[in-house]
Amino acid sequence: MNAPTAAAHLLPQIQLRDVPQALIDALQARFGAQCSLAQAVREQHGRDEGSLQAPPPSAVAFAESTQDVADAVKLASQYEVPVIPYGAGSSLEGHLLAVQGGISIDVSRMNRVLSINADDLTVTVQPGITRKQLNEAIKDTGLFFPIDPGADASIGGMCATRASGTNAVRYGTMRENVLALEVVTASGDIIRTGTRAKKSSAGYDLTRLMVGSEGTLGVITEVTVRLYPLPEAVSAAICSFPSIEAAVRTTIQIIQLGVPIARVELIDRHSVRMVNAHSKLTLREEPMLLMEFHGSPASVKEQAETVQDIASEFGGNAFEWASTPEERTRLWTARHNAYFAAVQSRPGCKAISTDTCVPISRLADCLLESVDEAEASGIPYFLVGHVGDGNFHFGYLLDPNIPEERVTAEALNHKLVARALSMGGTCTGEHGVGVHKMGFLLDEAGAGAVDMMRAIKRALDPKNILNPGKIFAL
Repeated sequence: MNAPTAAAHLLPQIQLRDVPQALIDALQARFGAQCSLAQAVREQHGRDEGSLQAPPPSAVAFAESTQDVADAVKLASQYEVPVIPYGAGSSLEGHLLAVQGGISIDVSRMNRVLSINADDLTVTVQPGITRKQLNEAIKDTGLFFPIDPGADASIGGMCATRASGTNAVRYGTMRENVLALEVVTASGDIIRTGTRAKKSSAGYDLTRLMVGSEGTLGVITEVTVRLYPLPEAVSAAICSFPSIEAAVRTTIQIIQLGVPIARVELIDRHSVRMVNAHSKLTLREEPMLLMEFHGSPASVKEQAETVQDIASEFGGNAFEWASTPEERTRLWTARHNAYFAAVQSRPGCKAISTDTCVPISRLADCLLESVDEAEASGIPYFLVGHVGDGNFHFGYLLDPNIPEERVTAEALNHKLVARALSMGGTCTGEHGVGVHKMGFLLDEAGAGAVDMMRAIKRALDPKNILNPGKIFAL
């Protein structure tokens, strides 16, 4: 592996660039009260939900329109100062850190639904709207937006990190569900990529280039995404297993048999215990699959019966069904709160979250070897996973006052990523590279591909102002 486990690697590389007072003055003149220099505001915009830290940006501009974004980027380009887009701040890999200084452009006020095209199953929104806000706005149409990364992330941020989450096994990721974008380039120009049409062969696929670029190629200001009809029937179930292997083998069989399950989440016994304490539940403290089925009443019944038969072959027991919206919400809220439940289980701790994804046939091998290493380390951890598509997350709970724990956790992460790559997997299934996973990109993509990425970055952002120091550290 190219990523070392030495302590020096555990902190982001800070190379602050000058932010001249003339730029600050120009921002204040252009944005007035929409520009903040307050320490608390800058600190909020200089961190995400991850554990890495860096000095805050020098200023925060609150954009309320595409033109606001364009004007802020033009000023930053004039003074060659870094620009870091900010949505909901829910990322985990240091995407928001001002590792080279600069200014933050907050697009959270750009949260309107611009057009709903129900007949075409599409909606166009501003980037600051969150996934929950979007689904609330379109609930009367009989449609919904299925991508659910757990956190109430902004749609723009979900595009930037190519997010996925619990529904990806059936509905895909942001890569498959973003049709068109409006983007402000490094020069402050406004471009559009893609259309509302379901497919196109016209030129380079700039939409896919921007989706997953993590703010390094442009600032997303408008997004058109696919919508789906609300299923006629929805049923959820939990099933406990005697071991993690039994739960994983069940999942593999479900996928290989082609059961169109909508969600299948793995929660290990540590996570169940933490969730019980946090959400006041009484789930059996054993490895568990949390599943959801979408379709007609007959198809949902058939899917559920098939899955229950498969699970019983691997020792699955204590099936608990949840057919009402209230019961399903209770179960999925507990799953979505697993991260916060884990952090609260060790007061004062910081969590390092891994994010590997492997082909479904190698899921059991990768997961079980990684569990053995985590158990042997002595560091408290939890395990959750969108195992239907081979994606899982360890969360290592660290005492920030014990540096050795972070070194151990990073070493575990490096071993996990090396194992995933050797099995044809990836270092990040949905979180993105950010700062934390830069050391792994060369191992995964290879020198030629990384050089091509750098060439694209230099061509589109010659002054290196768009979220610099991320992905491959330009």
